Amino acid sequence: MNELYLLVGAALLLAAVVDILWTALWIDGGAGPLSAPLMSGTWAGIRRLSGDHPRALSLSGPVITALSLSLWIGLLWLGWTVLFAAGDPGLIDTRNAEPVTWSGRFYYVAYSMFTMGNGDFAPAGEPWQIATAFTTATGMLIATMSVTYLLTVLGAVSEKRSFASGVTGLGKRGEALVRSGWDERRGDFHDLDLPLNPLGDQLDALAEQHLSYPILHYYHSEGIDDASPVAVAVLEEAVTILRFGVPEAHRPNEALLESLHASVASYARTLDAAFIEPADRAPPPPDLDRLREAGVPTVRGDEFGDAAADRREVRRKLLAGVRNDEREWPGEGPESRDDDTDTGTDRREEAATADRKHP
Repeated sequence: MNELYLLVGAALLLAAVVDILWTALWIDGGAGPLSAPLMSGTWAGIRRLSGDHPRALSLSGPVITALSLSLWIGLLWLGWTVLFAAGDPGLIDTRNAEPVTWSGRFYYVAYSMFTMGNGDFAPAGEPWQIATAFTTATGMLIATMSVTYLLTVLGAVSEKRSFASGVTGLGKRGEALVRSGWDERRGDFHDLDLPLNPLGDQLDALAEQHLSYPILHYYHSEGIDDASPVAVAVLEEAVTILRFGVPEAHRPNEALLESLHASVASYARTLDAAFIEPADRAPPPPDLDRLREAGVPTVRGDEFGDAAADRREVRRKLLAGVRNDEREWPGEGPESRDDDTDTGTDRREEAATADRKHP
């Protein structure tokens, strides 16, 4: 018995099983100790090699998923191969009396794991017969877990895109979303209760999925309208305005706003599982001037700033998530500009142009 091979093989198998169960079954555990650095390292490598090209980044999720599954299969395959090498002998060549080579052991483990039928080798004695049975069991485990994991992740990716399009359909920045819900005739935002209510439920589910499967953070959407990190930032901006920036008499349902803020905070906490550190600063507060120009009632700027200060840590995490997705905070980049919120600015620019033409 070769004790070194026995220990190395057992260590590889233990590492594979722990990482599989940790990543795929442990709800609060995030990615496993091997999968987590593989995911973050691959994402960083793709960003570096692609120059942050959107199409290349959109492939990062499938690539990371494929590499994770390959890691699990490779560790199990290699672990059993090394373990069978510990026997003296562990396997018997049924065709002749020659010793089984490393390639033979590799082949034997392959058809045992993937149940391809009997080959030209057989276990030498009862301990190795039991080891063969466990080899087949781990092969069935990895096949079942891989299919379940893939279906769950792909379903969650679709839900991410659905949530993002639901938010950005109301507005691509917080001020635009708030303005879209203002009923000038009645002087309130109560029409926003209906579209905002399901967004809270969707975001709660999304937060749980990201906590259970951190690989979701690496599924990048090519279009900004389907980018969930940006959508969460838009929702945070809008709810902050509605909760702290609008006079109480005009606000939507207060309990709904508190629930939405709690959902956003839950999502922000999932970024820790993906090793995304909070940004060094919070993003700038929403611009209430845009709303005032559109006739939406707002509180004083200093009053709004003091009330919204409690959201600073959440906003730092959300900014880090937006940057990790290679996006800009809503309103800071050209792709997130919303013409509907810029009407006041556009009018001033048109007036200035007219003055220059007709002094």
